Amino acid sequence: MIVKGVERKEKNTALLTVEVDKEKFEEAIYAAYKKNKNKISVPGFRKGKAPLKIIESMYGKSIFYEDAVDAIAPEAYAFAVEQEKLNAVGRPTIADMNITEDRVLTLTFKTALYPEANLKQYKGLEAVKAEVVVTDKDVDDEINKVRNRNSRLVSVDREARTGDIVTIDFEGFIDGKAFQGGKAEKFNLKLGSESFVPGFEEQIVGMKIGEEKDINITFPEDYAPEFAGKDAVFKIKLHEVKETIYPELDDEFAKDVSEFDTLEEYRKSIADKIRKEREEAANNAYKQEILQKLIDNLEADIPEEMIEERLDRMLEEYEARLRSQGLGLEDYLRMVGVSLDDFLNSGRINAENQVKVSVALKKVAELENIGVTDEEIEAEYKKLADEYKMDIEKVKMVIPPEQMRTDLVMMKAEDFVCENGVKLKEPKKEDKKEETAKEDTAAGNENAGDEKAEAPKAKKTAARRTTKKSTEKKAEKAAEEE
Repeated sequence: MIVKGVERKEKNTALLTVEVDKEKFEEAIYAAYKKNKNKISVPGFRKGKAPLKIIESMYGKSIFYEDAVDAIAPEAYAFAVEQEKLNAVGRPTIADMNITEDRVLTLTFKTALYPEANLKQYKGLEAVKAEVVVTDKDVDDEINKVRNRNSRLVSVDREARTGDIVTIDFEGFIDGKAFQGGKAEKFNLKLGSESFVPGFEEQIVGMKIGEEKDINITFPEDYAPEFAGKDAVFKIKLHEVKETIYPELDDEFAKDVSEFDTLEEYRKSIADKIRKEREEAANNAYKQEILQKLIDNLEADIPEEMIEERLDRMLEEYEARLRSQGLGLEDYLRMVGVSLDDFLNSGRINAENQVKVSVALKKVAELENIGVTDEEIEAEYKKLADEYKMDIEKVKMVIPPEQMRTDLVMMKAEDFVCENGVKLKEPKKEDKKEETAKEDTAAGNENAGDEKAEAPKAKKTAARRTTKKSTEKKAEKAAEEE
């Protein structure tokens, strides 16, 4: 094979012309013949027994050209990329093809090249790092959730109170006539839940078991048209009152619901948990904003092929998630009433931003000479193996060392940018104005059309830890297959 030429085009694309000699191409033709001969009928021969020359004489010399080109093209492309030392990305396409009479094949590939990148700034980027505060009310709210889960209902012989669950019969009348849907027997209703028309539940408060009562309400103006604004009378009979009994907040409660011996220790553990979660959320928000600022400072002509490739991977990941829930992508799109094109378009911006993050972080790693040792790679393999309970050699098969090295370098570059950022307590005035404008625009867009299915994405901004996610997803998928 010979590389006949490389023509660089706009948007970091290139045309690569490769000549495949006659002998090499004829080998591919013969391989295509062996693959397909059993499918071809030739008079006087049993299927699969007709010689190549006979088939070509009957159906034309080009009968196996397409399969031969399909087989040899990847090798020819890889040869040209290696020969010319090109940093090619994405999937190439065949832009032109020529086959001479004596079967010399010339292929012209269109391929994308990794873009040259420039960063106007990557140190000292400013982003908000929210101050984390945990109050007694935060802890009380969490404890109350646990108390609710551990509560019990007890029938009581007293008047109904707000918060009780009552069992009632009711029938509604408008102008003295019962209306459809206004009647039920032995219906359970929590007083104060506001699940009925305003004024209904309040008038049951104070009723006693066995008591019957008429209550008057007025349907709201924004109710169903046949009821809106009309007065109604409901005949009520109260059968039962149940009170919610909550466990006492003491050391025994802490022992029952946790691993701690005292309520004080239990409260501290909840405060620590809330603080950790909020710290993580604040750090993630800070990283997202920093990485968004990073790509705002990126100057690079991103090839469309890189974006399309990332979008394809996102689609594959989303399909895998749907399959784990017993859904196919086509079924899902049919359910939400969205075409595949609209679905992909909705995720395209996110795919483009993820590619920009990757390009920017690679440039940071280059500028700062960020590298990874063999020991660090081995440690990451061990970490993933332990996390997913897999043999370390299986992890290495799923994630090749060079990919692991690249991923870890990108993670280090992300950490470098974040660590060298400036943490603000609140947005600057100009950032606040910009954010308000974005929110107004988003609100307008949301109100302008129907809700669409959202294409697969981990975050709504470009800032996501794509490198770590890619290795973890591969390890997770391999663990599930075992």
